[in-house]
Amino acid sequence: MRKVFQLENLDCANCAAKIEQAISKIAGVSKASVSFMAQRLEIEAEGDIEALMPLVKKEIARVEPDCEIVE
Repeated sequence: MRKVFQLENLDCANCAAKIEQAISKIAGVSKASVSFMAQRLEIEAEGDIEALMPLVKKEIARVEPDCEIVE
């Protein structure tokens, strides 16, 4: 399953890379891609992405506290 999310307040490309790496390490995530220019997060997972969202949001907040997923 693949899903794309819009991000708000992503301040730098370095933070985007750190978020991408952190989300990629979450169990169940097969691929994560963050585009700083588009302010977009794309996640591919084997199972239900919605079940992984609390962990995804936690990692985003850890790396970039001001960044949020627009739902």
